[in-house]
Amino acid sequence: MKLMKQLLAMATIAFATATQAAAPATEAPDALVKRISQDVIDTAKADKGIQAGDINRVNQLVETKILPYVDFQRMTALAAGRHWRTATPDQQQRLLAEFRTLLVYTYSGALSQIKNETVEFKPLRAAADDTEVEVRSQVNVARGEPVPLNYRVAKTPTGWKIYDINVLGAWLVETYKSSFNSEISKGGFDGLIKALADKNKALAARPSAKAK
Repeated sequence: MKLMKQLLAMATIAFATATQAAAPATEAPDALVKRISQDVIDTAKADKGIQAGDINRVNQLVETKILPYVDFQRMTALAAGRHWRTATPDQQQRLLAEFRTLLVYTYSGALSQIKNETVEFKPLRAAADDTEVEVRSQVNVARGEPVPLNYRVAKTPTGWKIYDINVLGAWLVETYKSSFNSEISKGGFDGLIKALADKNKALAARPSAKAK
């Protein structure tokens, strides 16, 4: 579980907020993911605040290093599935906000544990005209076998954006889709929003704001 959180922190903290900014139009999708990953890892290792689990420093990392390169709205819509289409714009925005907060709290503790991990990227398997690709990589850890870590990236009018990741064989969107559906079946779309909000309040109340 500790390793899973650590790996997710290196990648899924990227889903902590929505974005309208763009990556350079000429940057290849694998080059984009490699640059973001290395930048996040280097920053997390060097920042004493992040190493101490400071949620404000984690938020700053998200805002400055990752914000421009993630299609968080698409990721949230996919996790909500068919329910997203019937939700009101207000409900959609509230879910986006609560989901963003949840991801930041969930992985802030794991970011502080990044020490000597490195990421190795595989050759990109894609045609020149592909608009969606999978960028494959592996995380090399100090002890144990390398762990596969893959990204789904889509080409948008403003550049390539990440919208899903796969850690240890599980796609993040599918993982959250299951829990979202469960909450919606019990209390509707507003019930899902309330469940996330309640969880965020509980996480915020912890002294270190870390998820265990």
